[in-house]
Amino acid sequence: MRRKFLIAAGLAVLVLASAAAAGWALLNRALGPADHTATQVYFRVEEGDTVASVLDRAERRGLLRSARAVRLHARLARFEGAVRPGTFRLSASMRGDVLLRELIEGEPVRRMVTIREGLWKERVADLFKENGIGGRDEALERFADPAAFKETAGLPLPDESLEGYLFPDTYDLPPLIGVEEAIQKMLSAFREKVYEPLGKPDAETLRRWVVIASMIELEAAKDEERPRIAGVIYNRLERGMPLQIDATVAYAKGEWGPVSVKDYEIDHPYNTYRIAGLPPGPICSPGFASIKAAAEPDEHDYFYYVAMPGGTHSFSGTYREHLRNIRLSRAAFAQQRTATADAP
Repeated sequence: MRRKFLIAAGLAVLVLASAAAAGWALLNRALGPADHTATQVYFRVEEGDTVASVLDRAERRGLLRSARAVRLHARLARFEGAVRPGTFRLSASMRGDVLLRELIEGEPVRRMVTIREGLWKERVADLFKENGIGGRDEALERFADPAAFKETAGLPLPDESLEGYLFPDTYDLPPLIGVEEAIQKMLSAFREKVYEPLGKPDAETLRRWVVIASMIELEAAKDEERPRIAGVIYNRLERGMPLQIDATVAYAKGEWGPVSVKDYEIDHPYNTYRIAGLPPGPICSPGFASIKAAAEPDEHDYFYYVAMPGGTHSFSGTYREHLRNIRLSRAAFAQQRTATADAP
């Protein structure tokens, strides 16, 4: 009797072992690569995503044979952890268990993108597209909708456009981060590096500073001249003189580059040769130095300035002095061109 029991028990163990082995083989197969020849692709995990939702999405994208098998493996192996938000490089040539470990323990992709001072919103949108952040048209559409960001920005935003508030800086903007999150980062930087350091000005004051700063940004090459140029702008505004800033004409044309005398006649609200006062909005993304200059301009009696070689300007208080400086400027640039042409 005892012998029959031992034989039956042994057979049961063999059956269970065979079943376990077969089950493990099936699980191991389901964990295998979905495509041995696949290359890496970018895969985005958002804040709050769960392991289950991420694995299901990876299966739908063809990165896994079976999300269910990976979840089962994680339970059996007691592999615990939360997926990390960010952008990852994954491939269908990875085993499912390896892919999950990458999402939990791996480092997300970092891509540092520099948004330099003086860019129009269209160029910022181009950079978004070039760096895989999001589509150009989508970016421009979001830039034109400040209301969507007013509750989270932590600063007063204008109604019509985010032009001027997309703070120029270097950001970690990995592929697939999305236009909205990229904008949130730029507005947060504006709040932390401009709005709060300058004492949290009211909406009207901040708007005025940003508009003036955007012109300073495109007029000044040297930080030490920014407050002086700001002073010229304020002096002309106080006297009711047109600002006559070429950069606003280029903005009106929608073409970055030199403007002609004929361009000064363009009928456009941003053409400061024709309009009185400030243009209706900023003409680029100014940096902190320009915004600080707009907030704290130099006090002087200058109403004019003209560019000189080396990125400097000659300032004057009368139109007669300005005409003299224009002649000196032309002579200096002509001499510079001659010297450059004669250089070996």
